[in-house]
Amino acid sequence: MDRVTEMIGQKLLLAFHGKQQPSQEIIESIQKYKPAGFTLFRSMNIGSLEQVRQLTDTLQHLAKTAELPPFLICTDQEGGQLMALGDCTPLPGNMALGATRSTGLAYKAGVVLGKELAALGINVNYAPSADVNINPYNPVIGTRSFSDDPSLVGELASAVIYGIQSQGVAATVKHFPGHGDTLTDSHIGMPVIPHDMSRLRRVELPPFANAIQAGVKMVMTAHLGVQAIDGEKPLPATLSKRIITGLLRQELGYSGVVVSDAMNMQAIRQGQMLGEDALQALLAGVDLLLLADDPADYERVFVALSKAIQSGSLARVSVSESVNRIMNLKNWITSHIAQPDLSVIRCEQHLQVAEEIAERSITLVRNHQNILPIQLASDQRIAVIVPEPQDLTPADTSSYVKPDLAAALREFHPLVDGFSVSLSPHSEERENLRSKLASYDLIIMGTINACTSPNQAALVHELMKTNIRVIVIALRLPYDLEMFPQVDTCLCTYSILDPSIKALAKALFGKIKITGTLPVNFK
Repeated sequence: MDRVTEMIGQKLLLAFHGKQQPSQEIIESIQKYKPAGFTLFRSMNIGSLEQVRQLTDTLQHLAKTAELPPFLICTDQEGGQLMALGDCTPLPGNMALGATRSTGLAYKAGVVLGKELAALGINVNYAPSADVNINPYNPVIGTRSFSDDPSLVGELASAVIYGIQSQGVAATVKHFPGHGDTLTDSHIGMPVIPHDMSRLRRVELPPFANAIQAGVKMVMTAHLGVQAIDGEKPLPATLSKRIITGLLRQELGYSGVVVSDAMNMQAIRQGQMLGEDALQALLAGVDLLLLADDPADYERVFVALSKAIQSGSLARVSVSESVNRIMNLKNWITSHIAQPDLSVIRCEQHLQVAEEIAERSITLVRNHQNILPIQLASDQRIAVIVPEPQDLTPADTSSYVKPDLAAALREFHPLVDGFSVSLSPHSEERENLRSKLASYDLIIMGTINACTSPNQAALVHELMKTNIRVIVIALRLPYDLEMFPQVDTCLCTYSILDPSIKALAKALFGKIKITGTLPVNFK
């Protein structure tokens, strides 16, 4: 295999369907393309903890057999709404950390993430998000952000990075230059940022500068356009030399590895044009291309890059420098040789970290009638309504979660009934539910992104017209509560994972002090 092919391969991250032995097709792809490594996805690769560790061991054995450097094995383990590995410790996520205002807890969360991934043989985490969630209707970031305050985002992101990397796992700050003020999901189309450079340097960029100062090993690009840098019809940042080389490397001084966001997202041209966009990304300064699971895409990208090197349009020296950055990262990873045992996953210490984050993040927004803590006679009844979680974006694993708030509340009161509704309950479903609630003394309504679901919001408004007291809980986005200014009692959890649900139950009954602070401002 010639040097050109080896260099190109080390700039590719592949993916595949399979939870056991990789298919012959993947084995052949390793032999043909000599990739830098793989990205593991929950729906494609993740089963039991033992299975994941066996899979990563198998992949590294294949690298050794092919006489390749150890693979980068990467995944999205953010906590909160994006958990590639659902059997790991259920950390509430970034916005919950934002509500605690605690860099100490953020560091502990990073340690948990890093140690558990290391135990599974995963050496790169596509986390944390350093996006400043300015836009309440952002379809793809939301609670993946720590806050709408750039300073707080930078402090907490840096603490998480220190924690992850203390365990020999590379952290990846994303999505550069900032995905927090967008209305378009870049999985579907290309968002465009209209702000001037003064605003970008004040809001979007400081958290990335903090992450760079913290020594983050990787930066992930965003597939969004920035008009202040690339004009009225901008390129996706992943393809923009002004953004990757000019802004990230030269202005912010970043010298580590740059990885693209997934190249199968619709902000990037697909099909035969993918090869051209992959080349454009490398010319812009991207080191690693995150490819999906289509072998046809591997071939398109590989051929386009090979031709570009042969023609001289892609300079060998720049490719060589890029590969050196990737090899430095691999050398850093392999210098941490002590792999933890699987017993560290969901160990008591890690679960205590999740519990502490959850309890300290619960935020009381209104208690106008002073009905908290809840005090009911033993024969009074509580109805709990929770929408059925769905994945609202490809960067979401909420559909795997079954929050049982009713069960958590029964720890403190015997007569609690749970009702599940769809995420967007139509009028007939709402009417059917209301007909069942007349005999209850208290309604606790959980919302999941009601701010973007008119039908869910309508249900809350209809419940308020009954003669029953109503408590509204924003289980994910705190912006939901803007929709219901007439609700006297409302709280935020920022997460539907079990620690947050149990912490909420404790808070409602006065078993813990409510100390969380809203990490975002309402209009």
